[in-house]
Amino acid sequence: MSGRSSEFGRRVALVVRAGGMFFRSGMWRPGPPLRVARQLNALRRWGTLLGGTLVSTAARDPGAVAIVDDEGELTYGEVDARTDRLAAALGRFGTAPRVAVLCRNHRGMVETLVACSKLGSDTILLNTGMSTEQLVTVVREQEAEVVIADTEFAGFLAAVPKTVHAVGAGGPNSELENLIATAPGARIAPPAKAGRTVVLSSGTTGRPKGANRHSRPGLSPMVSVLSRIPYRVRERMFIEAPLFHTWGYAMLQAAIPLRATIVLRSRFDPEQTLRTLEATRATALVAVPVMLQRMMDVPESARRKYDTSSMRIAALSGSALPATLATAFMDEFGDVLYNMYGSTEASWVTIATPADLRARPDTAGTPPPGTKVAILDESGERVPAGTTGRIFAANEMPFAGYTSGDTKEMRDGLMSLGDVGHLDEQGRLFVQGRDDDMIVSGGENVFPSAIEEVLSALPQVLEVSVIGVPDESFGQRAAAYIALREGEDLDADAVRAHVRDHLARFAVPRDVHFVDALPRNATGKVLRRELQDRSD
Repeated sequence: MSGRSSEFGRRVALVVRAGGMFFRSGMWRPGPPLRVARQLNALRRWGTLLGGTLVSTAARDPGAVAIVDDEGELTYGEVDARTDRLAAALGRFGTAPRVAVLCRNHRGMVETLVACSKLGSDTILLNTGMSTEQLVTVVREQEAEVVIADTEFAGFLAAVPKTVHAVGAGGPNSELENLIATAPGARIAPPAKAGRTVVLSSGTTGRPKGANRHSRPGLSPMVSVLSRIPYRVRERMFIEAPLFHTWGYAMLQAAIPLRATIVLRSRFDPEQTLRTLEATRATALVAVPVMLQRMMDVPESARRKYDTSSMRIAALSGSALPATLATAFMDEFGDVLYNMYGSTEASWVTIATPADLRARPDTAGTPPPGTKVAILDESGERVPAGTTGRIFAANEMPFAGYTSGDTKEMRDGLMSLGDVGHLDEQGRLFVQGRDDDMIVSGGENVFPSAIEEVLSALPQVLEVSVIGVPDESFGQRAAAYIALREGEDLDADAVRAHVRDHLARFAVPRDVHFVDALPRNATGKVLRRELQDRSD
């Protein structure tokens, strides 16, 4: 078969799959002819931009509730009008200014992302766990022209370079609300060029790196999600996962074309999550594994006060899901658990369904349509089922590269995920850990070298090594081994406070061990395996 014929066949297969998935989800369910015509016209003009899917959804169902947050409700028609005004207001700062966003989960975050998409602005998603020093560095490196941040991050807003327009968000009296209220109400036309979404990842130095994501994903992502996770039109989707994270942002992208009601809370509290599930009759929960662990930690008497029977789906990603948690959660809440494995660069790679997790609670699942996964040895050759190797993958959401110009290792069109694992005979993936020293704690990537550099600056420290150790709640946690200078004194709380002042909170070592000396080999390299053995 020729390359052109093969591509045509692939596209036909995608359309057929999409038709089946969209029909089952209700996305292609007939509706009022005039509204359907408006919806299709909006999709024709805008395509699958985040702003475009919002416009098309508002055209089809303007009175449907789009957002429920701590401030109340907004319909899709209201969000469409408000984001038009916000896009016009942001346009005062430039034709399509680069916008950095530091917000928790609330309407302002969603509306900023949609408005930037409508305007064609590049959007940089900042992590709320970062220190002010890190945030300012990212703003400079990413050449942001506008910063929109919740007012709780007042120190960061004050530290933003004077050449950058800083806008406070969060609450009815914020500057962001004032921008929306005072901007003209003219309709926004599709941008000449789609903006990029920059999600922060980590580089080999441990500093945050900007990973470009394409802003016009097409049909493939929805087909992939719906092939494994049975979302439906008008889902009540409670997104607890941070919207600045790849996972939360991806589920926002899925929620809007489903005409879902998006339930948001600015801060996670496990009992509040249970209370919100009952109060909103949410049908889907989007979270990270540690959140489920915290829900399970709520005393049984309190946990069972809440009626969570409306929840058909609990979709997870962001960090490793402990097998014991998967089983315990399903025993408590039913077979509603779906676990997605992927990365900032590759998006989702495999999805485990409740049936997968009941059969093998330690599996990461199987690749959805349009995704390929291979386990390769060090020479780049595929290994047999059951054999551990490096995980490589490819899908139809290609990584657009880091903003620094760096890229990921590729083998025969497949990208390295930086993990090691194996496939079983049924094609299920099992992730066994990182192929380097990176620590993944609660879905965030932490490089030991970054923590070591900060601790080495303490005058009392002679030498330090940081490793990752297993953690049932967070997947991994950082453990620091410190040798002090003779006659010096230092306690674990001071070590943690120093790291907290210079790095994100997820980089703070929970375990601090003081040793006489670090174990080294003949060439002077620290024997990390010996430290790992000490922690077992």
